[in-house]
Amino acid sequence: MYREIFVPVDNSTHSDWAVDRAIELSRRSDGRITGNHVYAARLHDVRFRQLETGLPARFQTPDEIKKQRKIHDKLIEKGLQLIADSFLDQLGKRCEAAGVRLTRQLLEGINYEEIVNEVNRGAGRLPGLIGFDPDRAAGYDGGDKVRSDVKVGENGRLVAEDEDTAARLAGSSGRQYDLLAIGAHGLGRQSYSQLGGVVSRVLRGIAKDILLIRDDRPFAGGRFLVCVDGSSYSYRAMRAALELAQAFGGSLYVCSAFDVEYHHVVFHNIKDVLSYQASKVFKFEEQEELHNNIIDKGLLKLCQANLKRAEVMAQEFPDVPLKTQILVGKPFQVIMQWAEEIKPSLLVLARHGAHRIEGTELGSQAENLVRLAPCNTLLIGTVGIRPEDIPWIEEDGVAGLPWAPDAEVRILRVPPFAQGIARRAVEEYLLEQTHGEPATVTNKWLDEAIRKLLPTHMQLIMGIGTAEEIALAEVKAQEQMKATKVQGRDADPELAVAEIEVKCPVTGAVSRRARTATDPIVWTEEAWQRLQLVPLIARPLARNTVERFARGHDIWRVTTPVMDENKQAMIAADEFDVDTMMVMFQELRAKQIRAEAEGRDGLSPEMRAFIEDAKAQGITRCPIRDIEAQMGKCPVDLKTMKPEEAKAAMERLLAEQAGD
Repeated sequence: MYREIFVPVDNSTHSDWAVDRAIELSRRSDGRITGNHVYAARLHDVRFRQLETGLPARFQTPDEIKKQRKIHDKLIEKGLQLIADSFLDQLGKRCEAAGVRLTRQLLEGINYEEIVNEVNRGAGRLPGLIGFDPDRAAGYDGGDKVRSDVKVGENGRLVAEDEDTAARLAGSSGRQYDLLAIGAHGLGRQSYSQLGGVVSRVLRGIAKDILLIRDDRPFAGGRFLVCVDGSSYSYRAMRAALELAQAFGGSLYVCSAFDVEYHHVVFHNIKDVLSYQASKVFKFEEQEELHNNIIDKGLLKLCQANLKRAEVMAQEFPDVPLKTQILVGKPFQVIMQWAEEIKPSLLVLARHGAHRIEGTELGSQAENLVRLAPCNTLLIGTVGIRPEDIPWIEEDGVAGLPWAPDAEVRILRVPPFAQGIARRAVEEYLLEQTHGEPATVTNKWLDEAIRKLLPTHMQLIMGIGTAEEIALAEVKAQEQMKATKVQGRDADPELAVAEIEVKCPVTGAVSRRARTATDPIVWTEEAWQRLQLVPLIARPLARNTVERFARGHDIWRVTTPVMDENKQAMIAADEFDVDTMMVMFQELRAKQIRAEAEGRDGLSPEMRAFIEDAKAQGITRCPIRDIEAQMGKCPVDLKTMKPEEAKAAMERLLAEQAGD
């Protein structure tokens, strides 16, 4: 439960509701509230300077302008402090009536910036207090650093005096907060507003938990709705929801959502714009069957596992009534629909999900929900998140069917994000064929499963297909690669203004002009040579992947460093599309062949340990990095040999070692 709660107040309705919920939480946890108001005297000072030209002529002398600036500054600062203090007076009365401890706090600066700095690090700018009684001012976070230098002249006006900017501030609080409770809107709310301007900015900057208040419904005896997606972020939200439901005698509703329609919409959209010949090449009917048989089933199983983990956590809270639900559709949309049905008092969700990319401030589903959800929302922050906090369930310890080493190596060609789904699909196919009798997954069974589950072009990449099919696919790939523009070397200097040669179709004259976004990407000789290492069938897809990355980063020339950046960006994000998957196949295959040379049974100890870990836990990292250490020990130069020659050489080497 939350014990240090930060509550900004501005005397608006939503601010009052936020105070009510903060008091309700504090009474259960014996916590403390820090009531805060931020005023921006410096903003008014800037505006006054902009309006100085409109002052009467007698005020336009340099000395008088300087004097008026100081007087205006004092008046505004003192006035804003008195207004802010009045807001906190109202909060103080409510906290005193509820028996909740309160710390009053004023901050000076841009409101959302000071709130973010204070909640994250206790680093908001505490102002000196003009003319406040020292005993009263000591009750603020400014402590005994108080200003009492305001003087009144004979005409009853404040007398300004010289002072530097530092004299206006009394330091920072250094306080550690557990929760920010804030109204979804402020005094400036308009009818079409989804969130207030300050709140919208604060949401992106706060790393701690945020309680966003939209209505006056209490927590006691309420309904709590939480969303889980298998990530450690979501299970921290699950624990917070369980603790709140138990503390307030409420019931808990848990959901996990997955979107199957998106894939079908994409397929139909692409299919509608492709020619008849192109649709035959891409085998869209088979692609749709692949998603129906593998992706959709796999996502359903993942959601079932997500909810099982939630139920394991709920066993620690036997007094909390629990209901679970799988939702099918765009996550934020179906969660909104379920929320409309059950009318929760509080929606609890994580700031990020399983697909978080480093550097992002707020997940897309979370952002939609905090803007659109009709109820109060608790947004769980990123502080204290640990991957090992994901609950263990029985399925996590089940390795599935045994795999023969050669089949195991082949399944590792599948990228990490799809590893578990692919493995499960093959095992389910084998169990169907054996009528539920356990058996070992061999190359024979793997080939059958690939033929059944994968479209033709994927089968060819995985090494399945007739000689005629492979030859035809290679001819098509060669034709596609002819359009690639190769020019220059990696070491060539970068041009200040990129240009392109153009030839007049009538005269044949060659001239140069500045490049545009529609001009083809240029490959250097070194990058082109590296691209040749990708299997010919997959080479056009590999080229397209790298060029898409280059265009997305305003890069017009592909060098080997650009190819490395593309691969590392995909690895770091743990996100791989089909094209990237093709690019990585050849590199992974070469390293696996080299790794096989390390052990008599076909696998090195490191590779075997990796495989066992994959069975027990599922792959959550890129296999290429895990076998990097095996690269330097292979006696075969794979850059100069054909794959068939390399394979034969490795088989001879293994046979020689087995005979020793």
